[in-house]
Amino acid sequence: MSWFITNLITAFLLPPLSLFMLLAMGILLLTRHPKVARFLLIGSLSLLWLCATPYLSEAAIHLLEDRATPLANPIPEAQAIVILGGGSYFHAPEYSNQDIAGTGTLLRLRYGAKLYRETHRPILVTGGKPLGNSVSESKQMRDILEQDFQVPVKWTEDESDNTFQNAHYTFDILQKAGITKVYLITQAWHIPRAAEAFRDAGFEVIEAPTIFTTRYQIDLLAFLPTAGALGNSSVFVHEMIGIIWYEIKSLVMEWQS
Repeated sequence: MSWFITNLITAFLLPPLSLFMLLAMGILLLTRHPKVARFLLIGSLSLLWLCATPYLSEAAIHLLEDRATPLANPIPEAQAIVILGGGSYFHAPEYSNQDIAGTGTLLRLRYGAKLYRETHRPILVTGGKPLGNSVSESKQMRDILEQDFQVPVKWTEDESDNTFQNAHYTFDILQKAGITKVYLITQAWHIPRAAEAFRDAGFEVIEAPTIFTTRYQIDLLAFLPTAGALGNSSVFVHEMIGIIWYEIKSLVMEWQS
């Protein structure tokens, strides 16, 4: 299934679109089935409010991050560092309209550079062209590591469009070099699903999560709806769908074997 079709289907399952669809159904049913309509309207608006509340959306993200442990000190041994792509900043005007690594990717790269200086293990960056752009995420990542952080990149995997492909295409590259134990760098909320995918591909994974969800203080603003909180809720639902989907695929593969 293509990246576009997969993400189109996912969009209908995630807030806010899924909640707007419930809201629209409620409006359409107002005259024919008022009781059902009221339930849908109240339910969709309530869920929209809850999903857009920072305190609650951060609590949901923490459910994922509770499964992510910061890299221990002293750092355990691995053979290589794998950094997952996390999106692009397309046609950046201040960079001559080039595609460059987005904010999430840049933070992963910063941590990757730190880990490289601490371990001196070779780096693989992984990420393709899911939107069909001319420059892969992995090339954008390599350029930033080498030019801005002065950190060498040994391998570039530029064909993958999702986490599952990140894992399997990376394994195809690294097993040829005799590497099966890696540090895996990605967002803390993403590490549970990503680590599972890499283990299923054949790796022994040392999780190296970064960008944990933190808050300076809890005040009134933490309970007022924001667009950012709605984004966090969408991330949470997306990751849960991915985790469930991986579990289903694993069960099917076990059944077929």
